[in-house]
Amino acid sequence: MSLGAALSDGVALTHRNLIKIKRVPDLLTTSLMGPIMSLLLFAFVFGSAIEVPGLSYREFLIAGIFTQTIAFNVVTTGSGLADDIQRGIMDRLRTLPISSSAVLVGRTTSDLMNNALALLVMSLTGLLIGWRVHTSVLEVIAGFLLLLLFGYAMSWVMAVVGLSVRAPEMVTNASFMVVMPLSFVANTYVSTERMPGVLRVIAEWNPISAVTQAARNLFGNVNPAAPPPGAWPLQNAELASVGWIVVIMLIFVPLAIQRYNKAVSR
Repeated sequence: MSLGAALSDGVALTHRNLIKIKRVPDLLTTSLMGPIMSLLLFAFVFGSAIEVPGLSYREFLIAGIFTQTIAFNVVTTGSGLADDIQRGIMDRLRTLPISSSAVLVGRTTSDLMNNALALLVMSLTGLLIGWRVHTSVLEVIAGFLLLLLFGYAMSWVMAVVGLSVRAPEMVTNASFMVVMPLSFVANTYVSTERMPGVLRVIAEWNPISAVTQAARNLFGNVNPAAPPPGAWPLQNAELASVGWIVVIMLIFVPLAIQRYNKAVSR
């Protein structure tokens, strides 16, 4: 099958997944309300107890919430694929003359658009509670693109999870065990410098920390008078983020295709 035909199949299946979101608006509502609640909770309840020298805590917090939201939202990739397998949709798609990778591309691309909408809504919410950017338009666009690329890479991780479990309900539990530690043992809510020993090292090399730090840099939400971070991934956050995205894609795209072929051949 030609590359053009494979891309056309991917677009068609992306459209199919977006129509599903439109017909079940509850999915979109819950994926947007959760991040907004987290943002307001940490900004107004915990934010008053946390100080960031030379910077508003809300400006410090926003990039972390963005990254955490992106990481949690991709759970829909895994649950959507698991649901398609359980309902026999995969068997029906297998009988059609379409590219095998189009199913995965369609799912991950539709969830990328869902993440873009979530970032838009959260940005507007952040602006309402005092978040401001202090860099150029190009840097801000680069920050959002980096967040979306990280979310797209994480979608392939969740695709592997969704194609490996026996029921859609298991995806949420399995994803929770992976994403929750990653998002909390990071610089999402507090600086890694406040963490003890081994925990600090893990947080500094956590991909969520790199993406969060890169977004803070690109949005201008850092204290210019503060000393630079001690760890390489945080000193070179943009480069480290791109590196993590490439590594995740190189590992999990082939793995997801392998799991898909195995799932439809049962």
